[in-house]
Amino acid sequence: MAEEQQIHREGLKGGQGQVIEAETFRDSVGTMEQTGKRKWVFPRKPSGKYTNYRTLVAIVLLAVFFILPFVKINGNPFLMINILDRQFYILGQPFYPQDFFILALGAITSIVFIILFTVVFGRIFCGWICPQTIFLEMIFRKIEYAIEGDRNKQMKLDRQEWNAEKIWKRSLKWGIYIIISLIITHWMFMYIVGYQEVFKIMKEGPFVNFTNFLVMILFTAAFYFTFAWFREQVCTLVCPYGRLQGVLIDKQTINVYYDFKRGENRAKWRKGEDRKAAGKGDCIDCNQCVVVCPTGIDIRDGQQLECVNCTACIDACDEVMVKVGLPKGLIRYATEDEIEKEVPFKFTSRMKAYTGVLLLLVGFLGFLLSNRGSMEAKFIKPAGSTFFVRDGKIINNYNYTFLNKSNKDHIVTIKIIEPQHGTITMGEDEKILMKKDQMIKGNVNISFPEKEIKLSKQNIKIGVYDQDGKLLDSFDTYFEGPFKIQF
Repeated sequence: MAEEQQIHREGLKGGQGQVIEAETFRDSVGTMEQTGKRKWVFPRKPSGKYTNYRTLVAIVLLAVFFILPFVKINGNPFLMINILDRQFYILGQPFYPQDFFILALGAITSIVFIILFTVVFGRIFCGWICPQTIFLEMIFRKIEYAIEGDRNKQMKLDRQEWNAEKIWKRSLKWGIYIIISLIITHWMFMYIVGYQEVFKIMKEGPFVNFTNFLVMILFTAAFYFTFAWFREQVCTLVCPYGRLQGVLIDKQTINVYYDFKRGENRAKWRKGEDRKAAGKGDCIDCNQCVVVCPTGIDIRDGQQLECVNCTACIDACDEVMVKVGLPKGLIRYATEDEIEKEVPFKFTSRMKAYTGVLLLLVGFLGFLLSNRGSMEAKFIKPAGSTFFVRDGKIINNYNYTFLNKSNKDHIVTIKIIEPQHGTITMGEDEKILMKKDQMIKGNVNISFPEKEIKLSKQNIKIGVYDQDGKLLDSFDTYFEGPFKIQF
């Protein structure tokens, strides 16, 4: 290992950048021994400027997560994704299977945004916004620090035998983990079925809602397994975003980087020593950037897929630099070109192209949402039905389906737009009350004077109007009549 480190340092000193000849760190996962056994990560509790910012961001996001299920707009949930019952609400606006193309375009737009964000800012989403990081680092890890202590105490507790101290500390920690996992599960289900339904299920008990109860237990177990045991391996082994990062990031991407030109040749700190005269870099090889890393990597090895840009290493390094009287920023947000060639960040052609595509998608998505309409109407002829003639009029029967997509009630009427002189027969009431988010079905007879129907199948347009005479939706269909020979 000492020989490899020497090769590493000589390579850096020789101006080879962050390319390491003995790249053993690339041949294995940082959280796994050479034997394949799990190497448990005991990160030191971080502190510093960026940690404070991340804590503030986490508090805001957690508040949003726990408050949002209770927020309603016009009586509709702010956000609800109920796939089983096909109920979708985004920003209080109902969406239906008929709007799937809008949701699909929204998903594509989100992916393009993530790509652009990654191309410019790297994996900053993982360290600052990702729910996995927020829950693990800001809730579960903090509970672990409070019960078991910081890194050294956790390692000591892990090595010692199962005595009274270890049993009660682990039992307390695991018990709290289970309770928090259960809370997260219940809140997650509020985004699926709504908080009223969740409270109803809780009140009725597991025997009345055994299936729902079983699903919640399974999800609770999954959350507990993820945050109590699997932890950082979600980011290093499972999450596809980390693999996507390797394709998107280039030398112009802002990331957490170690300034090897300033830091090498690394050597231990000696008080009063002129490090430059001794040929030493600013890195004093204290290893604090390694012990604080939640994914168990050494940022000094260069950019790695395991790095989630959590900035813990930046705070740890800055703290050491202040103590030894050296400038901060040995590890910082920067681009690879900025460190290697001292080239400032610039908006590259690739970034501009992604931005252009993103703006086009956002514009098109906005157009679709603004023209989505508040009503959807369909008029379909029943299978096997045909026309009939009565009192000089040709009559066709249609089944209609109306869907009120708006957040208000409508009283609607049906009219023939073209051709003219068509008549609607609906029964006693020609006006239909459509409550918000309601779908109704029925049938209607449409008739035309015989002289108006020139073809055996003639195109017609039917409109649905509100009480103010505003056209809500129209539907093109065909009208059947007797076969006529045209001369």
